[in-house]
Amino acid sequence: MNQRFKDKRILLGVTGSIAAYKACLVLRLLQEEGAEVRVVMTRAAREFIAPLTFETLTGEEVVEGLFSARRIERTRHIRLAEWADGILICPATANLIAKVAAGIADDFLSTVISASRSPVIFAPAMDLEMARNPIYQSNCRKLADLDYRFVASGEGFLASGATGPGRLADPDRIIDGVATALLKDSRWAGKRVLITAGPTREQIDPVRFLSNRSSGKMGYALAEAAFLRGAEVTLVTGPTFLRAMEGIAVHRIETASEMAGQVASLFPASDMLIMAAAVADYTPAEPSDQKLKKDEANLTLSLSRTDDILTRAAGDKGGRIVVGFALETRDGELHAREKLKKKNLDLVCLNNPFEEGAGFETDTNRITLFARDGTEKCLGLLSKKDTAERILDEVDRLLAGGG
Repeated sequence: MNQRFKDKRILLGVTGSIAAYKACLVLRLLQEEGAEVRVVMTRAAREFIAPLTFETLTGEEVVEGLFSARRIERTRHIRLAEWADGILICPATANLIAKVAAGIADDFLSTVISASRSPVIFAPAMDLEMARNPIYQSNCRKLADLDYRFVASGEGFLASGATGPGRLADPDRIIDGVATALLKDSRWAGKRVLITAGPTREQIDPVRFLSNRSSGKMGYALAEAAFLRGAEVTLVTGPTFLRAMEGIAVHRIETASEMAGQVASLFPASDMLIMAAAVADYTPAEPSDQKLKKDEANLTLSLSRTDDILTRAAGDKGGRIVVGFALETRDGELHAREKLKKKNLDLVCLNNPFEEGAGFETDTNRITLFARDGTEKCLGLLSKKDTAERILDEVDRLLAGGG
């Protein structure tokens, strides 16, 4: 399980919008990633969803009013503002955004925001004409200039029956916005990182292809880790069901040839290449443009060798870092060392799909790192998110001259 928000305390503010029910899913996603969440609701939000719902999900009292009958809680808004590592307003109405932009603090939620020094993230939701209102847009620009964060609303079917902008962003995108606000740093600011992920598909005919079992999870985890270190990340990905984190530039491809073309085009402007994709070694020499019909005879395919993307990139890398992966089922260490030297790599990540926890389509991996200076590190069984961090830590060492 990805625990990006482990030990993070997030205050979830819910305002009066029909999208308030979606805040329940956002809350659960935050909790699944390790966050401790408390909820503040505006009076209008109670018209759309009951506080008991959030109290059941969090095990904590939902704060509603600015004033409490208990004297000891008269400064609760200050204590809660200090408690939170981040404040997420989901959904955020035009009214709440306008109050914050004007410095108005007339209820508990706007007061907490006013008192907080933590990142504040707005996930707006409203009807399309409200979203297009120039005053609302001016308020958003003003707050953005003051370093308040926004997860832009999407377009779609709205409660009024209209279709257009104003729809609350998808929950996964909202979680990405929180991660960017709370976790992104500047360690790799200015670095341009090119990462490949997933399988390729080599066409036999219009309905059949050759491929492999790569899920792309390792490459996507590396892309997210590099992005949260402040790098400008470009991800070239084969077909997967995964979604790249908001802010990562994504180029989708199908074939090994298409991936080779993208890497050749993008690598010259990059500072490093991490080749986590499982690229097909062979492709049908003469793919059919019509579906092949089944008959009594066996089918023989003639296969041609694909370009070795990693060798070509590393051969012209200059001072750039190139990282490769070696998936081996036997004599892994021998083959990894050979690949490191033969392909002129800086780092090779070895794994064996037969080892428990290191197979395809898992959320964990077992990696051994082989660096250009002879350093070897066995990472053991880790989540792919943690594995990605350890790989990038080793890249950091190489960048610092450790290799």
